[in-house]
Amino acid sequence: MAPQTGTNYAYLRPERPVRRRRRWPWILAGLLVPLLAAGGVVWALRTEGSPEETADRYLAAWAEQDYAAMRELVVDPPADFEAWHRRFRADLKLTQASFVRPRPTGVFARESSPDGKVSFQAKLTGPLDWDYDGELRLVERGGTWKVAWTPAALHPLLKKGLALRVTTRRADPVRVLAADGTDVGGADAPGSVQQLVEGMKQTFPDRFDSPIRSGIALYQGDRLVRNVVEPGGYRPIQTTLDLKVHRAGAQAVKGVDKPVSLVALRASTGEILAVVNAPGGFNRALLGKYPPGSTFKVVTASALVADGVRPDRQVSCPAEKNIGGFPFHNAGFEDFGTLSFQNAFAHSCNTTFGEMSVARLNGGRLAEVARSFGFGSAITPGVPAVRAEFPDPKDDTDLASAAIGQGRVLASPLNMASVAAAIASGAYIPPRLVTAEHIPDGQPGNPRPLEKGVVTALRELMPAVVTDGTAHGVSFPAGTAGKTGTAEYGSGKEPPAHSWFVGYQGDLAFSVIVEGGGAGSAVAAPIAARFLKALG
Repeated sequence: MAPQTGTNYAYLRPERPVRRRRRWPWILAGLLVPLLAAGGVVWALRTEGSPEETADRYLAAWAEQDYAAMRELVVDPPADFEAWHRRFRADLKLTQASFVRPRPTGVFARESSPDGKVSFQAKLTGPLDWDYDGELRLVERGGTWKVAWTPAALHPLLKKGLALRVTTRRADPVRVLAADGTDVGGADAPGSVQQLVEGMKQTFPDRFDSPIRSGIALYQGDRLVRNVVEPGGYRPIQTTLDLKVHRAGAQAVKGVDKPVSLVALRASTGEILAVVNAPGGFNRALLGKYPPGSTFKVVTASALVADGVRPDRQVSCPAEKNIGGFPFHNAGFEDFGTLSFQNAFAHSCNTTFGEMSVARLNGGRLAEVARSFGFGSAITPGVPAVRAEFPDPKDDTDLASAAIGQGRVLASPLNMASVAAAIASGAYIPPRLVTAEHIPDGQPGNPRPLEKGVVTALRELMPAVVTDGTAHGVSFPAGTAGKTGTAEYGSGKEPPAHSWFVGYQGDLAFSVIVEGGGAGSAVAAPIAARFLKALG
């Protein structure tokens, strides 16, 4: 604080260190300081050192396990003094120990132990690293300060008959929680949820495969008195699962006689709300790789819109078209003639998208847009999951095939749900199943915004699929937008096909696949409709 004007500071002197008041017993026959007194000479006996100095020597000797030096600093040490200290180290399995006295700080700080009690801090290293605060009590004996030792000098909880020990026991199973805190890790959890828990065991093996927990316990004989410390336990793994959404998905796939998967996301955050696989076993929703078929036209349409194609642009959709020497045809060889780009998307015109991609896009441009939707990027949602693949097209035929989600393009239901979520939210957001503190290193969590014009256009195109296009015959709740897909695999004039539907309603994005199910409009789309209706 600045001195006030007019104050006289001439009388101030530097403060001298405060000397500790010593007790000076007066005796008639002494050794040290002669004083004049009426009737003769009197001698004073002064106690050497200070409690803090003795405590420092004692703590230093303790850290070095120099028990003989410690005994010299103790008043009337018990016969088992050394045994107490050796047992303390052995029971705690210590490899190293340090004991220090905290020093006072500040301009006016001074050491003072008027009651003879000196605090210290212990830092123990072993199977369990452990810190605690202790206290030494010092008394004057024979002109010096000594430690008045009891077992409490080792640790405040100790006394005769008690001992501290490191104990180990099997840890409680790691709990896996849904978003609302419901435990979903038990044996009675739905099969699809159990698949996710098994996946977490691969992502967090230390939590599931290291079932030993260390702790410090206080024993009286062989009887446990109390736990002092019980560290090493893991917090529950908090997931983003919404059991209401999951149950709606499980209900929607009931009765389907082919392998089916459904994934649902919160579009604005990338949080995985439901992962349903029926039957169980292989988690095809996250690990399956399939040609996405016409659901990939969401990506191709985005690239064409970014290249300047407007939804009302007039385009041609013949039943069949030779592209790069290979014949491409629409489902059922349907000929739609000339129609708007929006309607070509709604009716899923393979010939339109194949031809326009070759004419307006090169393979590099389509690959670039595919990457903006997550293709080629590793995803680490908290359980094993595959990345979507878009290899660089080799020629015009390869590019046309890729544009309609065939050829070498592959994706999982989770990948395609993320594509739909990107249109709903306006950005690609890497999906995640666990909350932020559990996300493994390397998770790319930043959203990748899409071009505003692309988002606006696709939000016109995708609803048209439900109202006027391939899915118009399915009774979807109002506000649903989506895209059907019939992804051929195998060979022959009429090869088998996987049935797809991806879409969103509000902030909920989803995808459905039925392996070998056939037309997306006939199989996957009705499952998606049942799912949305079950949510109310």
